[in-house]
Amino acid sequence: MITLETLKKNVEVQTLLKAEEKQLQVLGYTEHSLRHITLTAKRAREILTKLGCPQREVELGEMAAYLHDIGNAVNRMNHPHSGAILAYQVLTKLGMAYDEAAEIMLAIGNHDEGSGLAVSKISAALIIADKCDVHRSRVRQSKLLPNKHLKDYTDIHDRVNYAVTENQLIVDEKKKEILLKLTVNTDICSPMDYFEIFLQRMRMCLGAAQFIGYAFKLEINDYMLL
Repeated sequence: MITLETLKKNVEVQTLLKAEEKQLQVLGYTEHSLRHITLTAKRAREILTKLGCPQREVELGEMAAYLHDIGNAVNRMNHPHSGAILAYQVLTKLGMAYDEAAEIMLAIGNHDEGSGLAVSKISAALIIADKCDVHRSRVRQSKLLPNKHLKDYTDIHDRVNYAVTENQLIVDEKKKEILLKLTVNTDICSPMDYFEIFLQRMRMCLGAAQFIGYAFKLEINDYMLL
């Protein structure tokens, strides 16, 4: 049976993930490498587990999250769509059942706020896990000074991520709510800066949470904003 461990050990998968990160690094995007995909997979697994999904569905969600940005190996533009097809081809070649590979394809193809939406529990978990990853560890080392301060504060994506010093995603199955709790250094960016680049993503999380029967909430510095 194909699992996350299978993907971690597969040379083709790892080659594509390295190509993806190489392209995004050249383009100057925030970190999308092992740290991001591992965290996204962990959080997707937690969400699906707390929803009471069958173990195999949890595993499929975990794999979808691990592979969700693989389309960046082709091009940043339309990466959810190219990534979905690429993942399906890789997974079926590895021997995964067509219906399982299709579920992963469906989730990856719908994870981006530009064209996607929650269409399954797996896709909803992936959306929330992916869009809630904002933290200063996503800022590339090349954009930091030796004292670890940000070189350029004019790039809003780097500035917002750098300002977030703590990120917690809390899934409460009793209250049926998912809370993104952030600690933000407001000397670096304001909540308005955050919403300037994350408003569409937070709306997508609201829709994804609603799809699975949960509420989505956002708390910044102990203030509930959503």
